[in-house]
Amino acid sequence: MERYDLIVVGSGPAGQRAAIQAAKFGKRAALIEKFEVVGGTAINTGTIPSKTIREAVLHLSGYQYQSIYGVNYRVKEPITMSDLSFRALNVIKTEIDVIRAQLSRNGIDVITGTASFLDPRRVQVSSARGQQEYEAQHIILATGTKPAVSPLVPFNNRTIINSDQILSMPEIPKAMIVVGGGVIGVEYTCMFAVLGVRVTLIEKRPRLLEFADQELVEALCYHLRDRRVTLRLNEEVESVEETPDHTVVANLKSKKKISGEALLYAVGRQGNIDDLNLAAAGLDADARGRISVDEQYRTKQLHIFAVGDVIGFPSLGSVSMEQGRIAAASAFGMPVHSNRANYPYGIYSIPEISFIGKTEEQLTDEGIPYEVGMAYFREIARGQIRGDTTGRLKLLFDPASKELLGVHIIGEGASELLHIGQAVFALKGTVEYFVDTVFNYPTLAECYKAAAFNGLNKLTKG
Repeated sequence: MERYDLIVVGSGPAGQRAAIQAAKFGKRAALIEKFEVVGGTAINTGTIPSKTIREAVLHLSGYQYQSIYGVNYRVKEPITMSDLSFRALNVIKTEIDVIRAQLSRNGIDVITGTASFLDPRRVQVSSARGQQEYEAQHIILATGTKPAVSPLVPFNNRTIINSDQILSMPEIPKAMIVVGGGVIGVEYTCMFAVLGVRVTLIEKRPRLLEFADQELVEALCYHLRDRRVTLRLNEEVESVEETPDHTVVANLKSKKKISGEALLYAVGRQGNIDDLNLAAAGLDADARGRISVDEQYRTKQLHIFAVGDVIGFPSLGSVSMEQGRIAAASAFGMPVHSNRANYPYGIYSIPEISFIGKTEEQLTDEGIPYEVGMAYFREIARGQIRGDTTGRLKLLFDPASKELLGVHIIGEGASELLHIGQAVFALKGTVEYFVDTVFNYPTLAECYKAAAFNGLNKLTKG
């Protein structure tokens, strides 16, 4: 039986970082992956494909230049699913090669097969080549999630699909139903709307993206409606059916019937724990397959850790990587410095939303006084040059100390632009930093200076 210092189950972002961090500590590490390809959902069916499709949509549709050349401007017409999948598959292949090279370079053994616990320290791996047992001093579970299924939805991997099956759609529909107003549902709604698809988005809650700044979400909803998206909020799907003429119908509990050529079901995800035999390790999971952990990502068995989407919110690739790093460091008693309050969020809607720190709603609920500084892309030269006149950047800061409390951005490039504010926020800087800083001209970074002046001017006029 092979013995390792660390066994990691799952080769997504969390698992990769955990294994590589252990290797950097000089530990012998193995990475167990169920599929022949590494990268997990993030690389193969989730984050990377969806963001690549988004990039292809923006380019081929001419979206970013329609405010300059007119709404009928297109780079290519018609746009097909093969146009989108061609770019996605190329990026996926390259990313898989990069990951394999990183793992090999760090001396990590990659074991292909399905892992299940025999006891708290032993794991059995089953594959077409048979079964093999492994033992480890520490084990990190990074198995990720899979789309939730529903008996109400007859998936057919063609016109009624989940988010992992987007690339299997035979063609771009003229009308589409998206069930679920979370991050995945909103991102795909935006993409298909930009392609000219008539999208109906159904969400049972009263608003989309409840964890994001309400003003920015309202702005996104305005853009969606402007793209002829129908938002059905406070509505719940009772059943889904496919008619003989291949029309997909979503029957709502309010007795409405929504029709389309395709339906994307994006209501939640379920932890990949079915094969793990957690009971043999003295572990369990909740109804959604999530494993409970402490601040160091330890489970009830202190030598077993869980990281990434399988532990639940926020289910972000960037955060999962950091969780993997922290877990590996904690396992071997190495110091690690990471502040969860400084983690950024990126939502790849069209336009993008990205933020860090508190929202206005959170500050209000906590009774923390704040002032707002706002800048609009349309008033910044770079915004006019690149044709993005809809974006805005919001700074929230303490009126007394001027300390930055939050940065919220909507607009193309928001997830990149945020990192300037993230640095100031993490170092507990003040909004005055932006006033005193010279930014390249013309850049969208100038929004920080404009927003800072806007917010500080409110104090002097108060």
